[in-house]
Amino acid sequence: MFRLTQYMQQLLHPTPVARRASAGAVKPVVIWNLTRSCNLKCRHCYTVSSDHVFPGELTHEQAMAVLDDLSAFRIPALILSGGEPLSRFDFWDLAARARQLDFRHLSLSTNGTKLGEPGAAARVAALGFDYVGISLDGIGAVNDWFRGVEGAFDNALAGVRACKARGVKVGLRFTITRDNAHHLPAMLDLCESEGVDKFYLSHLVYAGRGDKHRGDDQDHAHTRRAMDLLIRRGWDALSQGRPLEIVTGNNDADAVWFIRWAERNFPAEAVAHVREHLLAWGGNSSGLGVANIDPQGKVHPDTYWSDYTVGSVKERPFSAWWTGDDPMLATLRTRPRPLQGRCGACAFQRICGGNTRIRALQLTGDPWAEDPACYLSNAEIGAENDPARLAVTPFRGKSHDPAHRFF
Repeated sequence: MFRLTQYMQQLLHPTPVARRASAGAVKPVVIWNLTRSCNLKCRHCYTVSSDHVFPGELTHEQAMAVLDDLSAFRIPALILSGGEPLSRFDFWDLAARARQLDFRHLSLSTNGTKLGEPGAAARVAALGFDYVGISLDGIGAVNDWFRGVEGAFDNALAGVRACKARGVKVGLRFTITRDNAHHLPAMLDLCESEGVDKFYLSHLVYAGRGDKHRGDDQDHAHTRRAMDLLIRRGWDALSQGRPLEIVTGNNDADAVWFIRWAERNFPAEAVAHVREHLLAWGGNSSGLGVANIDPQGKVHPDTYWSDYTVGSVKERPFSAWWTGDDPMLATLRTRPRPLQGRCGACAFQRICGGNTRIRALQLTGDPWAEDPACYLSNAEIGAENDPARLAVTPFRGKSHDPAHRFF
């Protein structure tokens, strides 16, 4: 996750750089997909969820044991997700136990449609969730088309309002594609009119149903325009004292785009300071600062790596798998990573971390190939003078349209 507003604040009010801990000392934020059951049918769902009960999901006892292990392991944050987490039969029991274990940060990731039901938002507030992220893919009918259910927008917005009325910190998440990019300004307007605390722009990741719809991904020119809009709106909000926080996810090249903007608008000393903060952040954190547990208890490097399993919490605790000797985790934690193509030649590897490896894997069959969603030119990433490393890994992936390469 790239915290755009946070790094903008460094331009106005510099603070000391906190150095990133060594890989062995980092504890991950755990995103736990509690269930695949969901009342919506989103086009880009990375878990391929739907409205029925899936076999093999963790029992209540197994899920409680996971909570105990995560608490003892002292993870910095736990995000309860889905499918739709509120669709799980024992969600409220698990949430209550998580709060009792006093995780440092407890979040809920939801489609929001159930939060407007009687008593739901009040229970969320009473449990003391630190943050509730609600997904919307546009305004009105556009959102409902993406979400596959008529009325989904109105129900989610009712959930936003119910949470805000009870003092719960709320964010809106928006996965941008070519079919809804024109709604980005209206989504930002909605955040400000509803008093939403955070706006999260997610770039499309080729996983689950998102892999089938990779043809809907933003082309690079559209992505650049979207980032320019986010930067402009984020800076306006920050400089005018409005509280909206803007973050992006699943494309760590956003940090490089931001640095380029800062270079055009701020003194070299200020830019150098922000660069040091970004170097400490280090970009993509799959397998290091982020982990995933899926509904069946399988452990993955992040939520989109469903095809790669480290192990199952049905067999060993999460903490044992995460501190074991898994070769993929070891390589993901390596700095610099063994990147190829444009990513291997990029001068910003230490900031971006190689971006989202699962996109490279889905498109080429090689997790260390260049990320096709990097929208900066060779000149902008300082790679034009390294032709030997700019060679593109041959296509070996699953695309339904092999000619659609996103370069």
